[in-house]
Amino acid sequence: MSEVASGVKLTVLDNGITVVSDSMPHLGTVSLGIWVGAGARDEGEHEHGISHLLEHMAFKGTRRRSARRIAEEIEQVGGDINAATSVEQTSYNVRVLGEDLGLGLDILSDILTEPAFAPDELAREKNVIVQEIGAVMDTPDDLVFDLFQEHAFPGQAVGRSILGTPDTVRSFDPAGLSAYLERTYRGPRMVVSAAGAVDHDQLVAEAAGRLKTIGSEAKAAAPSATYGGGTILTPRDLEQVHVVLGLEGRSFRHPQYHALQVLSNVLGGGMSSRLFQEVREERGLCYSIYSFHWAYADTGLFAIYAGTDTGDVGELTNVVIDQLMAVGETVTETELARAKAQMKVGLLAALESSGARADQVARQILAFNRVIPVEEIVAKVDGVTVEAVKQAARDLVAGGRPTLSAIGPAAGLDPAAKAVERLQRR
Repeated sequence: MSEVASGVKLTVLDNGITVVSDSMPHLGTVSLGIWVGAGARDEGEHEHGISHLLEHMAFKGTRRRSARRIAEEIEQVGGDINAATSVEQTSYNVRVLGEDLGLGLDILSDILTEPAFAPDELAREKNVIVQEIGAVMDTPDDLVFDLFQEHAFPGQAVGRSILGTPDTVRSFDPAGLSAYLERTYRGPRMVVSAAGAVDHDQLVAEAAGRLKTIGSEAKAAAPSATYGGGTILTPRDLEQVHVVLGLEGRSFRHPQYHALQVLSNVLGGGMSSRLFQEVREERGLCYSIYSFHWAYADTGLFAIYAGTDTGDVGELTNVVIDQLMAVGETVTETELARAKAQMKVGLLAALESSGARADQVARQILAFNRVIPVEEIVAKVDGVTVEAVKQAARDLVAGGRPTLSAIGPAAGLDPAAKAVERLQRR
């Protein structure tokens, strides 16, 4: 056991699972979870959506507990349980009183080591996910992001939607779920993380006893991502055109990562950002507009989303491109200081939550194999210079083919595509 930051202790079990605790003595509850460094990009083509289905099946019964018993045991002590799947990670979480940490970890361990995958439960849950896929298809401001990701990384797991397709989801059986679980849920890529009213020694003892059957071999690495880019226009009878325009971003390990995070804040991170002021406040072209930078282990996506009327698409897209190309030459010290302040407040405010603290340290271990002190993160943000942001912006625009995803009335799609040709020529 080692203390890796103030109040944060870490132990690695014999099978490679990392156990980390962040003590918050003023709390009476503990946020506890198991994070796995496996997600949608670890799936084979025939497994599209299996990570998400596995997460859903976690609460549908084990060899010791029915689905109802899992819910009743957690709620009987006032706790709650949840899970989430992303491109590169999956997490299973509970929040309970500190005295019920053992119960919480027992349930989480049970659903990962002894899942039942009962055929009737599996059939029901597959149908639920098919309904979820249908809901996304009916929600253009969700679907536009899935199509954007798909065309940014065409023909690759990292570009496929996390939910899967109705056909792939319906094809899964208990044997396939068990095989995927066995292949990807391996000790060296798993973290047990708890924050709040937690005793580290108890957490380690509980984890060592309950997760000893998890294998110690490292899982195979996910295939490297290759950015492609391109344009996907989807005609729909809607009131607005939803647009996502982006370029290849950077990995969270890349030297320009923090500069791009600051750039995203300057460009479209709040009410004082360039895009909000120019597109919404000055021109009234939209209600919602923002930029984002999604960083993965080996690549990333930097993009802008907006929704606007059919007649305003061309002007809006051109203004977005103008701002994107100009920011690399004109970002100011004042904008930089404002962006840094917003980022630091967001970081520090999140750490007031035990759930956010447990999540942060787990993700840091999976990404960097260590816990990063908050002071180090703040120092990296503070260390970003105006010139670093300018260079990151110039490299971004010069780096390759843009990706455009647009959904809405057909009359509004071509103006967006024509505007993006300017960026491609650049």
